[in-house]
Order: sequence, then C-alpha cells, then structure tokens
Amino acid sequence: MTARITIPPQVQALLRQLNAAGFSAYAVGGCVRDSLLGRRPSDWDAATSAMPEEVLALFPRCVPTGIKHGTVTVLAPGGKVEVTTFRAEGAYSDHRRPDRVAFGCPLEADLARRDLTVNAMAMDAAGHVTDPFGGRADLERGLLRCVGEPERRFDEDALRMLRTIRFSAQLCFEIEPRTMEAVREFAPLAASLSAERVRDELGKTLRSPRPDVVWQLVDFRLLDAFLSSGDASAERPALSPAPKYARLARFCLALELGGYIMSTSSLLTALRFDSASVRTTSSAVEILRSGRRDWKRLLRDYGEPAVLAAHPKNRALREVLRSGECWALHDLAIGGAELKQLGYSGPELGRELDRLLNHVIDHPADNRADILCKLAERKVMG
Repeated sequence: MTARITIPPQVQALLRQLNAAGFSAYAVGGCVRDSLLGRRPSDWDAATSAMPEEVLALFPRCVPTGIKHGTVTVLAPGGKVEVTTFRAEGAYSDHRRPDRVAFGCPLEADLARRDLTVNAMAMDAAGHVTDPFGGRADLERGLLRCVGEPERRFDEDALRMLRTIRFSAQLCFEIEPRTMEAVREFAPLAASLSAERVRDELGKTLRSPRPDVVWQLVDFRLLDAFLSSGDASAERPALSPAPKYARLARFCLALELGGYIMSTSSLLTALRFDSASVRTTSSAVEILRSGRRDWKRLLRDYGEPAVLAAHPKNRALREVLRSGECWALHDLAIGGAELKQLGYSGPELGRELDRLLNHVIDHPADNRADILCKLAERKVMG
C-alpha cells in the first residue's frame, strides 16, 4: 500500500502526549486500515501501554467509557478518541466478551486478539505501521483473513462472523477460504447475539457498496434465530441498483417470498427496529407485492416514505410528487371545519372527506374550496 497517511492533528497530539509521558501509543484498527486504503477514517482509536487511570490523569477531559476493559474516551479539541490499554484476553464463555482481561502486554499481543488481519495493524505518531500478521498484504490482495485460527476467533466472539460478512460487503473484499469455512461451522453461535447487534450489522451490510452479500448471512445461517427454513432456490432480486434506503424492503420481500419469514413486521420487530422503520418497510413490501402503479392512491394509502422505498426511481411517481397535486387530506382545499358548517359531524364527516379526496385524485382541477363545498352541499341536499 502506497497511500499517504495523514493523521488528524488531535490524534497525533494525543499519541505524542502519551509518548512524552513515557508510554507507547499507536492508532489501531479500522482507522489504520482505511488510511492505508486511501480512505478517510470516520473515527480514530488508539492503544497504549498506559493504564486507564494514567490516561485519565494525563488528559483533563475524559470519559471512562469502558474502564473495566481498559477503554477511556479522550475528548480532544478536534474530536473524541477511544484510548485502550494494551491487553490480553481470557476465555469468552458467552461468545461475546472476555471473562477477564490482563493489562500490560506488548503491542503484538494486543493486536493478536483482534478479528481480522486488516484490522490488526498499528500506526505511530510519525505514520510508521506495525503489521505483525500480514494485514497490509491482505489489503493488497483484497482478502479478509482472521488473525491466527479463525475457529478460535469466532468461538471467542460470534459477532465477528457478521462483521466479516459486513466488511466483505463494505470493502468489496473476498473472504479467505478457511475463514469462510469457519463462519459456516460456528454460525450456530450467532443465536447468542443480541437482536440490536444483528440489526446493526444487517443494516450496515445493506447500505454497503455490495449489498447482495447480505444473502451470505442467510445462506450461512447466521440469521437462524430470526428466520425459518426457507427456499434457497427462490428468486432473489438484485439489491445493488436500489438506493440504500430502499434495499431493506426488497430484502424483506424476498425473505417473505422464499418462506423465511411470516411477515416483514414480525422480523423487523424481533430485530428491534424502531416503529417508524417497521411501518414504512412493511408498507413498502405490501406495495411491491401488489404491483400497483396508481401513484396518488398509493401515496394516499401508504404515505410518501413507503411508496418511495418501494419505487425509488420511478419517473411517473417523481412527476406526481413534483406536480404538487393533492393525494392527502392535508392538501385538500377544505377540511373538517368547512364540512361542519355544512352540517356534517362524526364518522359521516370523515367519510365525506375521504370521498372528496378520492374525487380530487381523479379530478385534480376540482381541488378548490368553492367546488368541493358545492359537491358536499349536493350530497347533504341529496
């Protein structure tokens, strides 16, 4: 990798301050990986030989975010940096977090506990990279490979399997065969993961440059805690052409048609999606299943977010939205107050508003207060 690495000033200052106090300190993990790929890291993490209490004493603005595991968040002027003490880890009896951690190990031992070689590199304040496990070469090859034995890495932390799939989608990398086989072997451990963790990895995979990789989560049975046994031969529409916000609905529809789930709402609720996302995505799936194209009535029945999620690139739909034509009660030229003056009340008032809206959807030019009041008067008189 020949990408020029630029360390943000606040990170460089933090590393140098730790060095000046007599401690080793490095940027580690994803920020090093992304820098070597020529990408701008979204956040920066550091590892140091300083103990957590020494980090707290050295930096006046800190938050002890994970002090038990040696992590302190330093609130630097240019942004926060998570600083973790070099550590070795004991057994993972819950397949998620180590039962114990031991501080004071060398840098290489700290890097050895990480999931993938491309995430197991460190960079000092001068930009020099420490790479004991061949992560740089794997970046060159576009390969995801576990540090050490993949079976051990996934047995320690089941989330690493979902992260491996997600990184494959985000980085457009292939997964090394032994690592891939270990994912298949240890997939049942994913049942121990929280719904929120699974939801987050699923979402990141769907929003990636290669969203169709999400099917590996299904085929490797990493989502078995939330899915039934479906038909792997069922049609799977390509997800990549759809905008990021529209991919979840297409994925859920394919799961429904393949017999993996009873309904989109039940899956998303189990995965702890917020109620608005459940409602919008479920409606988008209904629209896709129906094949309907009567845009204004679809907008009336499901709302703009759901219809756009189902048909994000449809020109006719976009033209309807740009036209400003009425398809919702709030755009109707008259409302409940006018109908009350004409003698409407209770459920009858609501039914009349719906009738007038349907009339305006068919006759856009009639969305005027005088015309609609006359239509309502005729019905009362009739």
